Amino acid sequence: MTDANHQDLILDQFTRQATVFSTAPAVTDEEALGMIVRAARPSLADRLLDVACGPGLVVCALAPYVREAIGIDMTPAMLERARQLAEDKGLSNVGWRQGDVYSLPYDDASFTIVTTRFSCHHFLDPAAVLREMVRVCASGGRVVVVDDYASEDPAKAAAFNRLEKLRDPSHSRALSLTELKGLFGPAGLPDPDATFYELRGDVPGLLARSFPNPGDDLKIIDMFRASAADDRLGVPVRVDGDDIYYAYPVAILAASRPA
Repeated sequence: MTDANHQDLILDQFTRQATVFSTAPAVTDEEALGMIVRAARPSLADRLLDVACGPGLVVCALAPYVREAIGIDMTPAMLERARQLAEDKGLSNVGWRQGDVYSLPYDDASFTIVTTRFSCHHFLDPAAVLREMVRVCASGGRVVVVDDYASEDPAKAAAFNRLEKLRDPSHSRALSLTELKGLFGPAGLPDPDATFYELRGDVPGLLARSFPNPGDDLKIIDMFRASAADDRLGVPVRVDGDDIYYAYPVAILAASRPA
């Protein structure tokens, strides 16, 4: 798939997802956002950039603790949701920009905290995006990457990625935890500190905030049901009658850029 085709998929999916994604309880969870704030170690002298910021939840969570907080994303509908959230919260130290995360429109060392959440699995080249994040981060600044991750078992990881691609055609590949951590060294960062939580919900709610192609929703439900019996997806799945519940593992990985 070409970069242009993939960008078209992202624009299509996240334009449609803008409202349902930005209001989903699993995504707006205050405890999880608080964990990201703590990992970033903000101070009122800091300038923050959130890459692929979506509806601005991370920016708005960190804004009270920093001098300035900026979000960049390629999807105008997501940025509109972000502006509305900031206005609702009465935040005056935030800004938003539409742009390319593979070539961030900022000078070297422009920020002291650079974050991204639930985005690596959409990037065709997550290593390239992380290099850009490091480039715009000042020496001693914090780089924070948050994402769900696939099993270390290649077969289970492949099955999980097949499901996620059916659920959201803009999905590229969920990395394993080892692969996510392995992005840091080549980008010039030390081994990251890691904290963990689970992105929990039910399958109808998950499908309600994504837009699979017609008929793929039934395939997704079948895959979850099968995994409850044999763990083929490598993530916790529980079936209770007609209800199916999942718990995607999420890592918050944070490192300081060396001087």
